[in-house]
Amino acid sequence: MHQGSSLPQRTLKASIHCAGIGLHSGSRVNMTLHPGEVNDGIVFVRTDVPAQTGMVPALWDRVRCGTLSTVIGNDHGVTIGTVEHLMAALHGCGIDNAVIELDAPEVPIMDGSAAPFVFLVECAGIARQAAVRRAIRVLRRIDVRDGDRSASLSPGTGSSFSFEIDFPSAAVAHQEGSIRLSRGSFEADLSRARTFGFLAEVEGMRARGLALGGSLENAIVIDGDSILNPGGLRFEDEFVRHKLLDSVGDLYLAGAPIIGHFHGHKSGHALNHQLLQALFADDGAWCYDTAGDPEQPHAGWIVGGLARTA
Repeated sequence: MHQGSSLPQRTLKASIHCAGIGLHSGSRVNMTLHPGEVNDGIVFVRTDVPAQTGMVPALWDRVRCGTLSTVIGNDHGVTIGTVEHLMAALHGCGIDNAVIELDAPEVPIMDGSAAPFVFLVECAGIARQAAVRRAIRVLRRIDVRDGDRSASLSPGTGSSFSFEIDFPSAAVAHQEGSIRLSRGSFEADLSRARTFGFLAEVEGMRARGLALGGSLENAIVIDGDSILNPGGLRFEDEFVRHKLLDSVGDLYLAGAPIIGHFHGHKSGHALNHQLLQALFADDGAWCYDTAGDPEQPHAGWIVGGLARTA
Protein backbone atom coordinates (compact mmCIF):
# COMPACT_ATOMS: atom_id res chain seq x y z
CA MET A 1 0.00 0.00 0.00
CA HIS A 2 1.28 3.46 -0.87
CA GLN A 3 1.27 6.07 1.86
CA GLY A 4 -1.18 8.76 0.84
CA SER A 5 -3.23 11.27 2.79
CA SER A 6 -5.26 9.38 5.37
CA LEU A 7 -8.96 10.08 5.15
CA PRO A 8 -11.48 8.32 7.40
CA GLN A 9 -14.10 5.95 6.13
CA ARG A 10 -17.61 7.39 6.02
CA THR A 11 -21.11 6.08 6.56
CA LEU A 12 -24.58 7.50 7.17
CA LYS A 13 -25.43 9.18 10.48
CA ALA A 14 -28.96 7.77 10.51
CA SER A 15 -31.26 5.45 8.60
CA ILE A 16 -33.53 6.89 5.92
CA HIS A 17 -36.39 5.40 3.88
CA CYS A 18 -37.83 5.93 0.43
CA ALA A 19 -40.29 4.18 -1.88
CA GLY A 20 -40.72 4.02 -5.63
CA ILE A 21 -41.11 1.63 -8.52
CA GLY A 22 -38.63 -0.59 -10.30
CA LEU A 23 -37.75 0.58 -13.81
CA HIS A 24 -37.81 -2.91 -15.29
CA SER A 25 -40.12 -4.81 -12.89
CA GLY A 26 -42.73 -2.05 -12.55
CA SER A 27 -43.22 -3.21 -8.94
CA ARG A 28 -43.38 -0.98 -5.87
CA VAL A 29 -40.18 -0.98 -3.82
CA ASN A 30 -39.56 0.11 -0.24
CA MET A 31 -35.90 0.87 0.42
CA THR A 32 -34.08 1.90 3.59
CA LEU A 33 -30.47 3.08 3.76
CA HIS A 34 -28.75 2.23 7.07
CA PRO A 35 -25.34 3.08 8.50
CA GLY A 36 -22.74 0.37 7.85
CA GLU A 37 -19.88 -1.01 9.90
CA VAL A 38 -16.23 -0.17 9.24
CA ASN A 39 -14.73 -2.15 6.31
CA ASP A 40 -18.07 -3.78 5.42
CA GLY A 41 -18.53 -1.74 2.22
CA ILE A 42 -21.92 -1.40 0.54
CA VAL A 43 -24.19 -4.35 1.26
CA PHE A 44 -27.71 -4.93 -0.12
CA VAL A 45 -30.23 -6.96 1.87
CA ARG A 46 -33.49 -8.32 0.44
CA THR A 47 -36.10 -8.39 3.22
CA ASP A 48 -38.67 -10.27 1.12
CA VAL A 49 -36.65 -13.51 1.13
CA PRO A 50 -35.46 -15.74 4.01
CA ALA A 51 -33.00 -13.82 6.17
CA GLN A 52 -30.15 -16.26 5.64
CA THR A 53 -30.31 -15.81 1.84
CA GLY A 54 -30.95 -12.09 1.41
CA MET A 55 -27.50 -10.46 1.66
CA VAL A 56 -25.71 -9.36 -1.53
CA PRO A 57 -22.41 -7.41 -1.26
CA ALA A 58 -22.08 -4.69 -3.90
CA LEU A 59 -18.95 -6.08 -5.56
CA TRP A 60 -17.77 -6.67 -9.13
CA ASP A 61 -17.63 -10.46 -8.69
CA ARG A 62 -21.33 -10.48 -7.75
CA VAL A 63 -22.50 -8.98 -11.06
CA ARG A 64 -25.00 -11.31 -12.74
CA CYS A 65 -26.17 -9.18 -15.69
CA GLY A 66 -25.26 -5.91 -17.32
CA THR A 67 -27.34 -5.53 -20.45
CA LEU A 68 -29.72 -2.64 -19.73
CA SER A 69 -28.87 -2.27 -16.03
CA THR A 70 -26.43 -3.68 -13.51
CA VAL A 71 -27.72 -6.68 -11.56
CA ILE A 72 -25.85 -8.25 -8.64
CA GLY A 73 -26.62 -11.54 -6.95
CA ASN A 74 -25.48 -14.16 -4.46
CA ASP A 75 -25.03 -17.93 -4.41
CA HIS A 76 -28.64 -18.41 -3.29
CA GLY A 77 -29.93 -16.96 -6.56
CA VAL A 78 -31.11 -13.74 -4.89
CA THR A 79 -30.55 -10.70 -7.09
CA ILE A 80 -30.76 -6.90 -6.85
CA GLY A 81 -31.32 -5.03 -10.12
CA THR A 82 -30.60 -1.49 -11.32
CA VAL A 83 -28.04 -0.74 -8.62
CA GLU A 84 -25.96 1.68 -10.71
CA HIS A 85 -27.68 5.00 -9.88
CA LEU A 86 -27.65 4.37 -6.14
CA MET A 87 -24.04 3.15 -6.30
CA ALA A 88 -23.12 6.32 -8.20
CA ALA A 89 -24.73 8.48 -5.50
CA LEU A 90 -22.91 6.61 -2.71
CA HIS A 91 -19.64 6.91 -4.65
CA GLY A 92 -20.21 10.60 -5.38
CA CYS A 93 -21.09 11.34 -1.74
CA GLY A 94 -18.06 9.46 -0.44
CA ILE A 95 -19.98 6.76 1.44
CA ASP A 96 -17.78 3.72 2.13
CA ASN A 97 -20.09 1.61 4.29
CA ALA A 98 -23.87 1.25 4.18
CA VAL A 99 -26.60 -1.40 4.39
CA ILE A 100 -29.37 -1.09 1.79
CA GLU A 101 -32.58 -2.94 2.63
CA LEU A 102 -35.19 -3.57 -0.07
CA ASP A 103 -38.43 -5.55 -0.16
CA ALA A 104 -38.20 -6.21 -3.91
CA PRO A 105 -35.59 -7.36 -6.44
CA GLU A 106 -34.82 -3.91 -7.88
CA VAL A 107 -33.67 -0.51 -6.60
CA PRO A 108 -36.42 2.09 -7.19
CA ILE A 109 -35.79 4.20 -10.28
CA MET A 110 -37.06 7.45 -8.68
CA ASP A 111 -36.70 10.16 -11.38
CA GLY A 112 -34.17 8.20 -13.44
CA SER A 113 -31.14 10.00 -12.01
CA ALA A 114 -28.98 9.77 -8.88
CA ALA A 115 -30.17 13.10 -7.43
CA PRO A 116 -32.91 11.60 -5.19
CA PHE A 117 -30.34 9.26 -3.64
CA VAL A 118 -27.90 12.13 -3.06
CA PHE A 119 -30.77 13.93 -1.32
CA LEU A 120 -31.37 10.89 0.91
CA VAL A 121 -27.70 10.77 1.89
CA GLU A 122 -27.70 14.48 2.68
CA CYS A 123 -30.86 14.12 4.79
CA ALA A 124 -29.43 11.15 6.70
CA GLY A 125 -26.12 12.94 7.25
CA ILE A 126 -22.59 11.63 6.88
CA ALA A 127 -20.53 10.25 9.78
CA ARG A 128 -16.78 9.70 9.86
CA GLN A 129 -15.56 6.33 11.08
CA ALA A 130 -12.47 5.19 12.97
CA ALA A 131 -10.69 3.54 10.05
CA VAL A 132 -8.68 4.79 7.07
CA ARG A 133 -10.43 4.91 3.70
CA ARG A 134 -8.93 2.51 1.19
CA ALA A 135 -8.70 3.14 -2.55
CA ILE A 136 -7.61 1.14 -5.58
CA ARG A 137 -4.76 2.69 -7.56
CA VAL A 138 -4.45 1.81 -11.26
CA LEU A 139 -0.81 1.02 -12.07
CA ARG A 140 -1.03 0.27 -15.80
CA ARG A 141 -3.56 0.69 -18.56
CA ILE A 142 -6.33 -1.89 -18.95
CA ASP A 143 -8.53 -1.98 -22.07
CA VAL A 144 -11.59 -3.99 -23.05
CA ARG A 145 -13.41 -3.84 -26.38
CA ASP A 146 -16.54 -5.13 -28.05
CA GLY A 147 -16.66 -4.11 -31.72
CA ASP A 148 -16.62 -0.31 -31.83
CA ARG A 149 -17.33 -0.06 -28.09
CA SER A 150 -14.47 0.20 -25.62
CA ALA A 151 -13.60 1.04 -22.04
CA SER A 152 -10.28 1.60 -20.33
CA LEU A 153 -8.63 2.40 -17.01
CA SER A 154 -5.26 4.13 -16.89
CA PRO A 155 -3.02 5.57 -14.15
CA GLY A 156 -3.85 9.06 -12.98
CA THR A 157 -4.05 11.40 -10.02
CA GLY A 158 -7.39 11.47 -8.26
CA SER A 159 -10.47 9.94 -9.85
CA SER A 160 -11.52 11.08 -13.30
CA PHE A 161 -13.97 9.85 -15.92
CA SER A 162 -14.47 10.65 -19.60
CA PHE A 163 -17.01 9.34 -22.09
CA GLU A 164 -18.01 9.58 -25.75
CA ILE A 165 -21.35 8.58 -27.28
CA ASP A 166 -22.60 8.67 -30.85
CA PHE A 167 -26.21 7.97 -31.86
CA PRO A 168 -27.91 8.41 -35.24
CA SER A 169 -30.71 10.43 -33.63
CA ALA A 170 -30.12 14.18 -33.96
CA ALA A 171 -31.55 14.55 -30.45
CA VAL A 172 -28.43 12.82 -29.09
CA ALA A 173 -25.82 12.73 -31.91
CA HIS A 174 -22.17 12.88 -30.78
CA GLN A 175 -21.48 13.99 -27.22
CA GLU A 176 -18.43 13.79 -25.02
CA GLY A 177 -17.50 15.02 -21.60
CA SER A 178 -15.10 14.51 -18.70
CA ILE A 179 -15.22 15.02 -14.97
CA ARG A 180 -12.70 15.03 -12.15
CA LEU A 181 -14.77 13.53 -9.41
CA SER A 182 -15.48 15.03 -6.00
CA ARG A 183 -18.55 15.14 -3.81
CA GLY A 184 -19.35 18.64 -5.05
CA SER A 185 -18.73 17.94 -8.72
CA PHE A 186 -20.78 14.75 -8.75
CA GLU A 187 -23.82 16.43 -7.22
CA ALA A 188 -23.60 19.54 -9.41
CA ASP A 189 -22.60 18.03 -12.73
CA LEU A 190 -23.76 14.41 -12.91
CA SER A 191 -26.33 13.51 -10.28
CA ARG A 192 -29.37 15.05 -12.05
CA ALA A 193 -28.71 13.44 -15.46
CA ARG A 194 -31.48 10.95 -16.24
CA THR A 195 -31.49 7.58 -17.94
CA PHE A 196 -32.75 7.59 -21.52
CA GLY A 197 -34.22 5.30 -24.14
CA PHE A 198 -35.77 5.23 -27.59
CA LEU A 199 -39.51 4.92 -28.13
CA ALA A 200 -38.95 2.49 -31.01
CA GLU A 201 -37.31 0.03 -28.60
CA VAL A 202 -39.90 0.19 -25.81
CA GLU A 203 -42.31 -2.39 -27.22
CA GLY A 204 -39.51 -4.93 -27.70
CA MET A 205 -38.17 -4.36 -24.17
CA ARG A 206 -41.59 -4.76 -22.59
CA ALA A 207 -42.14 -7.97 -24.55
CA ARG A 208 -39.01 -9.26 -22.76
CA GLY A 209 -40.31 -8.14 -19.36
CA LEU A 210 -38.13 -5.02 -19.25
CA ALA A 211 -38.91 -1.30 -18.79
CA LEU A 212 -42.32 -2.17 -17.31
CA GLY A 213 -42.01 0.75 -14.89
CA GLY A 214 -40.56 3.22 -17.38
CA SER A 215 -42.33 6.51 -18.11
CA LEU A 216 -41.67 10.13 -18.93
CA GLU A 217 -41.47 10.66 -15.15
CA ASN A 218 -38.33 8.55 -14.80
CA ALA A 219 -36.58 8.53 -18.18
CA ILE A 220 -35.85 10.69 -21.19
CA VAL A 221 -37.70 9.17 -24.14
CA ILE A 222 -36.49 9.88 -27.67
CA ASP A 223 -38.74 9.47 -30.72
CA GLY A 224 -36.70 9.82 -33.89
CA ASP A 225 -35.02 13.22 -33.56
CA SER A 226 -37.40 14.52 -30.86
CA ILE A 227 -37.44 14.51 -27.05
CA LEU A 228 -40.91 13.51 -25.79
CA ASN A 229 -40.51 14.79 -22.22
CA PRO A 230 -42.56 18.00 -21.82
CA GLY A 231 -39.85 19.66 -19.73
CA GLY A 232 -37.08 18.86 -22.19
CA LEU A 233 -33.54 18.21 -20.98
CA ARG A 234 -31.85 19.22 -17.72
CA PHE A 235 -28.52 19.69 -19.52
CA GLU A 236 -27.83 20.16 -23.21
CA ASP A 237 -25.53 17.12 -22.98
CA GLU A 238 -27.61 15.18 -20.45
CA PHE A 239 -27.13 11.91 -22.36
CA VAL A 240 -23.35 11.72 -22.01
CA ARG A 241 -23.60 12.96 -18.44
CA HIS A 242 -25.87 10.05 -17.63
CA LYS A 243 -23.47 7.57 -19.24
CA LEU A 244 -20.76 9.01 -16.99
CA LEU A 245 -23.08 8.66 -13.99
CA ASP A 246 -23.64 4.99 -14.86
CA SER A 247 -19.89 4.46 -15.11
CA VAL A 248 -19.28 6.08 -11.71
CA GLY A 249 -21.81 3.64 -10.21
CA ASP A 250 -20.57 0.56 -12.07
CA LEU A 251 -16.94 1.19 -11.15
CA TYR A 252 -17.81 1.58 -7.46
CA LEU A 253 -18.46 -2.16 -7.56
CA ALA A 254 -14.65 -2.39 -7.34
CA GLY A 255 -15.30 -2.14 -3.60
CA ALA A 256 -13.45 1.15 -3.17
CA PRO A 257 -12.82 4.39 -5.09
CA ILE A 258 -10.47 4.01 -8.04
CA ILE A 259 -7.47 6.32 -8.34
CA GLY A 260 -6.99 6.59 -12.07
CA HIS A 261 -8.80 7.61 -15.24
CA PHE A 262 -11.77 5.79 -16.82
CA HIS A 263 -12.64 6.34 -20.47
CA GLY A 264 -15.69 4.90 -22.16
CA HIS A 265 -16.41 4.96 -25.88
CA LYS A 266 -20.03 3.93 -26.50
CA SER A 267 -19.66 1.40 -23.67
CA GLY A 268 -22.35 0.22 -21.28
CA HIS A 269 -22.85 -1.77 -18.08
CA ALA A 270 -21.58 -5.07 -19.51
CA LEU A 271 -18.33 -3.57 -20.79
CA ASN A 272 -17.81 -1.63 -17.54
CA HIS A 273 -18.09 -4.94 -15.68
CA GLN A 274 -15.66 -6.62 -18.08
CA LEU A 275 -13.22 -3.80 -17.41
CA LEU A 276 -13.28 -4.49 -13.66
CA GLN A 277 -12.84 -8.20 -14.34
CA ALA A 278 -9.80 -7.46 -16.50
CA LEU A 279 -8.32 -5.10 -13.89
CA PHE A 280 -8.57 -7.57 -11.02
CA ALA A 281 -7.34 -10.46 -13.20
CA ASP A 282 -3.99 -8.64 -13.53
CA ASP A 283 -2.27 -8.38 -10.14
CA GLY A 284 0.31 -6.00 -11.58
CA ALA A 285 -2.29 -3.51 -12.82
CA TRP A 286 -3.49 -2.26 -9.43
CA CYS A 287 -2.72 -1.95 -5.75
CA TYR A 288 -4.46 -0.75 -2.64
CA ASP A 289 -3.72 2.81 -1.52
CA THR A 290 -5.08 5.30 0.96
CA ALA A 291 -7.70 7.57 -0.57
CA GLY A 292 -6.75 11.10 -1.53
CA ASP A 293 -8.80 14.17 -0.71
CA PRO A 294 -12.17 13.89 -2.54
CA GLU A 295 -12.40 17.69 -2.65
CA GLN A 296 -9.81 18.07 -5.41
CA PRO A 297 -8.98 21.72 -6.19
CA HIS A 298 -9.60 21.27 -9.92
CA ALA A 299 -12.51 18.84 -9.73
CA GLY A 300 -15.41 19.66 -11.99
CA TRP A 301 -17.07 19.24 -15.35
CA ILE A 302 -14.85 19.49 -18.42
CA VAL A 303 -16.26 19.78 -21.92
CA GLY A 304 -14.59 21.13 -25.05
CA GLY A 305 -11.40 21.65 -23.09
CA LEU A 306 -13.08 24.03 -20.61
CA ALA A 307 -13.44 23.18 -16.92
CA ARG A 308 -15.79 24.66 -14.35
CA THR A 309 -14.46 24.17 -10.83
CA ALA A 310 -16.82 22.64 -8.30
